[in-house]
Amino acid sequence: MTDSNESLAETGADSEDGAGDLETTELPADIVDEAERLTRIARETPDENEAEARRERRATLLSEYDFTARVRDDDGGDTLVLHPAEWHDSEQGVIRTDRIADLSRAVEIPLEGTGDPDDWNDVAARNRELVERVRENHGDVHGDNAATLADFASNHYAKPIAELTDAELREFRTEYFVRNAWPSAEQRDAIAESIELISETADRSVPDRRGR
Repeated sequence: MTDSNESLAETGADSEDGAGDLETTELPADIVDEAERLTRIARETPDENEAEARRERRATLLSEYDFTARVRDDDGGDTLVLHPAEWHDSEQGVIRTDRIADLSRAVEIPLEGTGDPDDWNDVAARNRELVERVRENHGDVHGDNAATLADFASNHYAKPIAELTDAELREFRTEYFVRNAWPSAEQRDAIAESIELISETADRSVPDRRGR
């Protein structure tokens, strides 16, 4: 997304509380957190297709609240700005300051600095370690399936494999594995057992192997 460098704080719109006040914005805190998480994943993901998928997921999430997102290039770092879609001129790709009446409706989140949640590199490294343990203990077919699950967990959710929910594992089985992984026949036949073995190796409870 191409973003204007103009800060919402520079628009001159009236606001007593200022942008980023989660007590006044229409966006629930969990939606703000998820939008931030998806943005950070997109920034860290080397595959541009995966990064774009995260941005599209963010856009879909925010559209349910009639909000949109942009990353503003500030001096010294980028800022994620979540704001009502009505402020945005889709034809010109800019914020229309004349449409802004209340800055407190927007949320601004600095993306630079220490303390970023869900450090992608750390999560990816942990998942790769688990893949190698599965491959060493159970062979290449299960290792290849573990590698595919690791890509899904790292790139889509920035989570360790062991922390994937049953719903996320179902998404992996029914959508990602089928559409994105290009598995061999051996991998397809073994995927249910692979997930059990991966789960056991990660010392977590084993999900329903039928993916229900």
